[in-house]
Amino acid sequence: MVSRLVLGCGSVGQRIVEQLPERDGPLLVITENEDVVETLRDDNIPAQQGDPTDPTVFSDVDEPMVVLVAGDRTDKNRLTLERARDRFPNATLVAYAGGNFTGENRAVIEDLADRVVDPTQSLADRILEETTSSGASKVLALRRQLSRIEGTLAVVMHDNPDPDAIASAVALTDLAAAVGVDAQACYFGDISHQENRAMVNLLDLDLRNLDPEDSLGEYAAFALVDHSRPGVNDQLPPELHVDIVIDHHPPRGPVPGEFVDLRENAGATSTVMTEYLQRFGLDFRRRTATALLYGIRVDTNDFTREVSAVDFRAAATLLPAVDQSVLEQVEEPTIEGDTLETIARAIKKRTQRGTVVVSSVGYITNRDSLPQAAEQLLNMEGVNTTLVYGFLDEMVFLSARSRASEIDLGETLRDAFDQIGSAGGHADMAGAQLEVGSLGGVDDQEQVDSILSVVEEVITDRFFEAIKTRPGTPVGAYSQASQWLFLSGDGQAEGDDGVSTSTSGRGSERVKKTETENENENESAGEGSVNGRTETNTESERDR
Repeated sequence: MVSRLVLGCGSVGQRIVEQLPERDGPLLVITENEDVVETLRDDNIPAQQGDPTDPTVFSDVDEPMVVLVAGDRTDKNRLTLERARDRFPNATLVAYAGGNFTGENRAVIEDLADRVVDPTQSLADRILEETTSSGASKVLALRRQLSRIEGTLAVVMHDNPDPDAIASAVALTDLAAAVGVDAQACYFGDISHQENRAMVNLLDLDLRNLDPEDSLGEYAAFALVDHSRPGVNDQLPPELHVDIVIDHHPPRGPVPGEFVDLRENAGATSTVMTEYLQRFGLDFRRRTATALLYGIRVDTNDFTREVSAVDFRAAATLLPAVDQSVLEQVEEPTIEGDTLETIARAIKKRTQRGTVVVSSVGYITNRDSLPQAAEQLLNMEGVNTTLVYGFLDEMVFLSARSRASEIDLGETLRDAFDQIGSAGGHADMAGAQLEVGSLGGVDDQEQVDSILSVVEEVITDRFFEAIKTRPGTPVGAYSQASQWLFLSGDGQAEGDDGVSTSTSGRGSERVKKTETENENENESAGEGSVNGRTETNTESERDR
């Protein structure tokens, strides 16, 4: 049985037909042109010669699912369409308009066909899109902004960058190179998650790890990707002049920048960068395409979270250029021994109340082990929400996971911990970090252990309390017995006389941040991800 019947096969029709055999279902082409028939047969495409306006030439053909009328002449397409509609009343009819799509011919074709392909209108729409759409104007503006740079552009990711930030930075350096501007993809912090390290190493991505003490004077301009404010999760001076900002999170404050593109409808900044590369007319470098696709997959949780049509289009655009073998290696890295030990401690030291599990794993060496432990606890029978936390230096890092539809983890962690730390994330995955100010200058291990024991009790109780309260309702104030444990909201600890005193320099001043300032943080400043996935992205609270 023929499922697709092509009647008439002009220049446009032939191009269409040559692609059809790649799709499922049998095909038959009927056309007057003997040369076209021979060409199609040479390509193993079933074709026969005949006048498609003569209904007898397809009278013995069973009704197909789709009939494509694809001659070059509008008048003949009209007649063919009339005969086809009589012969195949239940088929879907698609008609090519031809070169004289006006008057009565147009009216008849539009009335009979289920779908009309009008090349003139399609061309006009494409030209309008390329010259007047917001996307086109953004491309022109970005190109102008890049062209103004004289010197090296620093493309800065957020601290401890995730795959989306890394891929977006690499893509922007490609765009800069296209207009003759030298650019470096830069980040502060660490790339500690094994999958993220594998991505960087296997793709041989050229990234610069900045130190807070490094001079920025060598850079003539600065761009922020996957976050939008200098000094917020990137250790840049807050007053820094920013030339370019490209992000997909809604801002919670003023966004500085000569050129700003915030796409809240995109599930990943990598999606936005894919569109720019395409509109710049650049061929995708294999390493860049692979990184961008991985960034989209990670930020959308394999197209299941905060995903939109633009993400699917970007993925389809990237796929032909992606190195699938490298992608497979990135997704299957080895698990380090420290991570396995952290998971084991989380299981052993868990506290369960109903379907909620909380576990302190004590001291950690790698913050990325926490979300992986939280995922493992979530696999336990009868458990739908987990919180795992651990201590590193004078910080406590928290990672939470949930499958419960009635729980929003991002809101829950903010309600519980935003008063004395930074917290946020998505409904199903979130993170937080707290600074234990009372540990500053304490050398006695017994005293340290006593303080940490109280900290564990406070964190556990407040999380369970926040789970029970209405989302958006902050948990009650800390008791006098426990409030001294943590730095106050401005990153300072109060002395006995009530006067604020700085305890740990710049690091402490940056600990307490709003959701905005916590944007795109992995576990609110660690990399905090499972399978490389960012947890907080709290500027948008989308986690994604």
